[in-house]
Amino acid sequence: QVQLVESGGGLVPSGGSLRLSCKASGRFLGIIDTTWYRQAPENERDMIAISTATGTIQYADSVKGRFTISTDNAKGTTYLQMDDLKPEDTGVYSCKARILSDDGFLTYWGQGTQVTVST
Repeated sequence: QVQLVESGGGLVPSGGSLRLSCKASGRFLGIIDTTWYRQAPENERDMIAISTATGTIQYADSVKGRFTISTDNAKGTTYLQMDDLKPEDTGVYSCKARILSDDGFLTYWGQGTQVTVST
């Protein structure tokens, strides 16, 4: 059974930094891609960043130049480094990963981690 666990959220002042982690555990063969999402209060869940095993990386316009996604395959972990945080970055951050296991290609979600940026 594969699980995704996020960590690294918290309260940070405007202009500060946080690094979120999305760690896959259990038995699997590889991570195909990982996507970070953000859901602000009363808003829809938006894609923030995606990283694929082939090296493709994309960011939402709102975070380009401030956020960096990276993956450590040996640790089964994808990171989201968030710099120059703004109050509008506040929300619940979730990761989604497509993972290859003995059961084939399956999609997993983490439980989410709260990020709050104060003014």
